Parts: sequence; structure tokens; C-alpha cells
Amino acid sequence: MADSKAEQAGPSNQQKGQQDVPTPGQQGDGAAGGEAKPTVILVIGMAGSGKTTLIQRLHSHLHTQRRPPYIINMDPAVTHVPYNANIDIRDTVIYKQVMKQYNLGPNGGILTSCNLFATRFDQVMHLLEKKRDPPLQHVILDTPGQIEIFTWSASGQIVTELLASSFPTVVAYVVDTPRCVNPQTFMSNMLQACSILYKAKLPLLLVFNKCDVTRHEFALEWMADFEAYHAALDRDTTYAATLSRSLSLVLDEFYQNLQSVGVSAVTGEGMDDFFQAVAKGASEYEQFYVPEMEARRKEKVDLEARRRKREMDKLSKDMQATSISQGGASRAAASPGAAASAASTSRGSQGPAPQTQVMVQGEDDEGECDYELSDESVEESENDEDHEAK
Repeated sequence: MADSKAEQAGPSNQQKGQQDVPTPGQQGDGAAGGEAKPTVILVIGMAGSGKTTLIQRLHSHLHTQRRPPYIINMDPAVTHVPYNANIDIRDTVIYKQVMKQYNLGPNGGILTSCNLFATRFDQVMHLLEKKRDPPLQHVILDTPGQIEIFTWSASGQIVTELLASSFPTVVAYVVDTPRCVNPQTFMSNMLQACSILYKAKLPLLLVFNKCDVTRHEFALEWMADFEAYHAALDRDTTYAATLSRSLSLVLDEFYQNLQSVGVSAVTGEGMDDFFQAVAKGASEYEQFYVPEMEARRKEKVDLEARRRKREMDKLSKDMQATSISQGGASRAAASPGAAASAASTSRGSQGPAPQTQVMVQGEDDEGECDYELSDESVEESENDEDHEAK
């Protein structure tokens, strides 16, 4: 009886603990009781770092757990991918035709192809937002090997912002671990990671790939202790080494809040740690990125409202000035007599107008003549008439 009452009262403490721990991809609306939003993983890395092979391993790992991901390929120049992409840029844009049509080189062709694909990315968002059973938990996006083409291009910014505005998004920066044994190459990768974080402003996960070839513990030590990194540079006295020492001090704080994990795309090592780090990054997205995004959106709305208010005030002033000028013109046109009287008053004040000396032909003005007559001239004319009669 006691056991049955306990079962009716509610779940056990162990069950409660299991309910409190979110599964990967259960973020955002899922916490509020709605459908969970999938977590987007942007896989970025230098050419040869093993991005595509890593995505194939992630794809296989999730399928074994019956949580198939949604994979998007945004590399138009790749000839073969070892996974089944749900959306492939090569189905929309033909890379070689873009190069030929626009007379571009390899990098320009990749950049233009990505820009053309970004113009249709709203259709991709529509597909990602469709409801599925079971719900989608992960969206993995494969990017070109030329980091700057995706990170610092218009297409990369459009894709990143559209995904981050709708789904929890994490950037996975893939590092070629064997090449990072060189301290200067390691520093180059860290600066690239800092650049990506600065541009995307999203949770960043450092993924040290190829750990089956070279272990990544030395990189973790260099990140945790800059003196150990300086010791690795002691035998190098070049200017680049000196610059690397200075940069290690600058990036010391950058390393503090940076997640990192070692994986092997060949053997599958570190896959569970990878997805745990992704889930933590999704939590950081909800905690930090969403409030910042809402603040930027509110600021944009306020700026637009102030701009509209300025435009309306300017339009109102222009309309008032136009109505005043039109009112003055209409009053002047409605009272022509007043203008005429004003003109006559002006002439009266200046005295009588001078008489015209030239008479107009055809006018009957008997009282006016241009010369005077006397009595003597009249008598002489009468005598002349009498003489002629005789």
C-alpha cells in the first residue's frame, strides 16, 4: 500500500533527477513544455583539418543512437562527401559553371556560389522549422575549407544570423592537432578561433581532431599555463616567436571560458564528450546570446521608431509651410479690387499724370487742340472769303 501511495504521489527522486537533466537538443521551447528546438552545429575549420570526415563520424554516431541529424553541405567545390546530406549546395549551384560564367578563380567561385545559395536560405529555414516525429535534435552544417569565405563573407553572416535567430547555435572550430605541435601554428589556430568568436558572437567549441595520431593534452597545457607555452618557444628567437609569446599573454583570458574537446574522426574517440560540450554551448546560447540578440533587436526597433518620428516631423513642417504659402496666394487672387485701389492710391499720392501731347487718330476730342486761335486770325479768314466771292 505504501509503495502504491508513493507511486501515486509522484515520481521518485531518481526520476526527478533524470527529468531535470535536458537531453541534447532539448533547449528553448522544450523547457517551457513545447516542442524542443534542434541545436545547430556550425563546423568550421581550415582545409585538411578533417571537417568532412568528422561530420561523417558524427552522422554515424547519432544514427547508432537513433537520433539522426539533419546535415547541410555548403561546400560547392567538394567532389565527394562520405555522408548523406539532406541539403546540398551542389544541387542548387554548379561551382564550375559559376566560375566560367563570371570569369572567377577557385576562391571567387566558392564565394559567389555561397552568396547565390544564401539568397535561397529562407527555404532551408522553412524545412528546418517543419515538425517531425521524432523531433529533430541536431542540425550539422559543413562549411568550405576556406574559413574566410564563410566567416567574413555576406553569405556566411546571413546563414549564421538566420540560424542563430531561430535555433540554439554552437560553432565547432576543428583544429588539426598534429600540426599544432608547432607553437606558432598553434597560435595561428587560436587567433583564428578568436576571430571566429569575435565575428559570430556565438558559443565556440574547440575540437582537436586526429587525436589518434597526436594527443591534444599538450595544447590544453599551453592554454592553461602560458609559461609552458613560453618554454616551448625558448629555443626560437625569431620575431614570430616573440610575437607568439606576447599573444599568449593576451589570449590567456580568452582561454578561460573556452570549451575544448579532443576527438578522432577515424576511431570515433570523444564523440560523447563532443555532444556534452555542444549541449553546454546550447545552454550558454540561451543564457547569453538570446538576451543580447533581443537587446540588439530592441535597439534596432527604437532606432527605426526615432527615424520615422523625425521623418514625420519633417513632413508635418513641410506641409504647414506649403499650406501657409498657398493661403497667401489664394487671398491675393480673391481680392483684385483691393490691389487696383491700392495702385490708384499710389498714383494719387504722386500727383496728376501728365497730359499726352499726341492725339490718337479717330478719337472725338473737340475741346482739345495742339495750337491756339485768336480774334485777328478769325477776321482775316472772313475777309479772305468775301474777296473771293466778289
